[in-house]
Amino acid sequence: MRAFKTYFIAGLLVWAPVVITVWVLSVLVNTLESVVPSFLSPQALFGRDIPGFRVVVVLVVLFVTGILVANFLGRSILRLWEAILGRIPLVRSIYNSVKQVSDTLLAPNGQAFRQAVLVEYPRAGCWSIGFMTGTSSGEVADHLAGEHVSVFVPTTPNPTAGFLLIVPRSDIKPLNMSVDAALKYIVSMGVVAPAIPKQ
Repeated sequence: MRAFKTYFIAGLLVWAPVVITVWVLSVLVNTLESVVPSFLSPQALFGRDIPGFRVVVVLVVLFVTGILVANFLGRSILRLWEAILGRIPLVRSIYNSVKQVSDTLLAPNGQAFRQAVLVEYPRAGCWSIGFMTGTSSGEVADHLAGEHVSVFVPTTPNPTAGFLLIVPRSDIKPLNMSVDAALKYIVSMGVVAPAIPKQ
């Protein structure tokens, strides 16, 4: 019975990452394909199904859109489009919120999620790994003395949920590990320890 358990766990360790990877990729592919209208489907264009065709269509649309908004005419059209969306009450709230978050996270020169840090949480003496998302500003900064930073502390093993902490900059300890290494450490519940960076 002990041998059966050993071999079963060994097989599980081999197949679990493979199955989870395939599942994540399938969800991603299905999500991308779901945004392609039916008239651009391979059945409508070629009369038969072509696996991955809709994903290619999405990637091409994203690339072409990036080219268009990189010039003056494209930016003008984009501003007009945003002005139209800004006049629709419910759409305006959703679009502006999503756009502000995406601009912050995806900006090449942005600081969001670029630095892993240690922060004392949930109490003094207990440390959690978090990610700096910016510095406090506006009304929040007006109520705080000294420089404070925003730190997102993800939960384990689901890093998409977590807590936003606003702490003094002096209270955080910057880490040399990459964001990817920190996420692996969090998702694995501390099992996969990040390697020590070479000096």
